[in-house]
Amino acid sequence: MVQYGFYFDQSRCIGCNACTVACKQWHHLPPGPEKWMRVYQWERGAFPDLRLHFLAIPCYHCEKPACVRACPNQAVYKEERYGAVLIDRDRCRGTRKCWKACPYGSILYPSDQAGEKASKCTMCIDRLEQGQKPICVLSCSMRALEFGLFADLQAGFGDLRDLEELPSGRITRPSVVFKPPDPKRPILPWNSDEALRLWKTRGGLLTQNTRDLFESVEDVTDVPRKTIGRDRLVLKAKNGEEIMYYTTDND
Repeated sequence: MVQYGFYFDQSRCIGCNACTVACKQWHHLPPGPEKWMRVYQWERGAFPDLRLHFLAIPCYHCEKPACVRACPNQAVYKEERYGAVLIDRDRCRGTRKCWKACPYGSILYPSDQAGEKASKCTMCIDRLEQGQKPICVLSCSMRALEFGLFADLQAGFGDLRDLEELPSGRITRPSVVFKPPDPKRPILPWNSDEALRLWKTRGGLLTQNTRDLFESVEDVTDVPRKTIGRDRLVLKAKNGEEIMYYTTDND
């Protein structure tokens, strides 16, 4: 079977959501949680060692798709020309067993109502038939996405199928090659301890009527869990509201 796939450079993604918007427009998807391309944004760490993560994730059209095996109605299948995993909506009965099986949460529904038919990224197979690339790839101004024969992507970019916080690539053998984010490095030399001291003392401008902004530096550098709303990657949202929360750039 011929297999096409994606390349994603996490060091380039800025979380602009252009791929999500383009995907929805091209496939006439309504506003809401039915996002065939989801862009996640989450924070890890605290000052001065803070990092913002971005991840754009479609369906990875896996070599061993768990969703295909899980569907009791044979509605999910893998076609042979491109290796795309597709859904036959006439067969779908909305059991959501395919969603439970997919480790990447790539099966979507327009609402939480029982019996809703599943949908997902189609690899833009309609565009492939016209010799065009998926719309998400063309919409990315940062060139964080690429698409092609998976063997060619592996030859050009390697065979890393795992990223931090993603499920192991050994589970389903996703048709994606990743480039992880570049190591964080300071652009200008600076003293973080001095910055914390100035922050605490309002820049050294304390007067009799002012107090330190915080009691100890640990109040800033050791942030309690859940202080940050999106402090982790959540691929398997419990409902549509959670999908919107974790994939909406409203910061």
